[in-house]
Amino acid sequence: LLMAKSREEQHPVKAVGWAARDLSGVLAPFKFSRRATGEKDVTFKVLYCGICHSDLHQVKNEWGISNYPVVPGHEIVGVVTEVGGKVQKFKVGDKVGVGCLVGSCHSCENCANDLENYCPKGIQTYNGTYHDGTPTYGGYSDIMVCDESFVIRIPENLPLDACAPLLCAGITTYSPLRYFGLDKPGMHVGVVGLGGLGHAAVKFAKAFGVKVTVISTSPNKMKEATERLGADSFLVLNLETSLNQFNKLETHIGFSSMASCL
Repeated sequence: LLMAKSREEQHPVKAVGWAARDLSGVLAPFKFSRRATGEKDVTFKVLYCGICHSDLHQVKNEWGISNYPVVPGHEIVGVVTEVGGKVQKFKVGDKVGVGCLVGSCHSCENCANDLENYCPKGIQTYNGTYHDGTPTYGGYSDIMVCDESFVIRIPENLPLDACAPLLCAGITTYSPLRYFGLDKPGMHVGVVGLGGLGHAAVKFAKAFGVKVTVISTSPNKMKEATERLGADSFLVLNLETSLNQFNKLETHIGFSSMASCL
């Protein structure tokens, strides 16, 4: 019944956003609706949302999984306007954020071990389907309603506009640095590529006190890496030459994955 209703009538809370409606990837104003604040939900006014390259893939259906209309955005930050009666972690006025997940089953082994991102029934922030069968819409919108389990608190001293990318590019680099123990002063870490993720990796590693070498195919990024971000050294990688070397290795000793990993 919910799916039979128009996007604006599926839920009681009116919302507006920017949506892609076809493979062109062009975003245009879009009216839809959010659910009312449930007993364990946090509702917040979206103030900033980062632009991840995954958003670009999704709006153009480059992964072949897009269900239009798509309202992208999974680096979402804002201020809480309402909380449900059983919410314990947040209150009105808190600075909060939502990343790439808004739901899971809450009952599988992964969920029980704080690994909801591996839940087979995980619900993506956009281009997903919520428990009630309605589509999920992302942060290119004015309001979000989310289960408090998938909402994080933003420290008061962090500017919301600057910290939005931490919800994707940030955690994508912070997590492996910590998981593999590359966060101790005196260590030496190489960061391949100084893009959206790479620059975050450099900043985290330097904050850990680690020596950082940026490895890039773009010599013109040296100044940004060393002077602006504080990298200790910069290595220019000739991708064509390196791939040829890896191909020779593959021929002789069967390293079939090395070139693709590069």
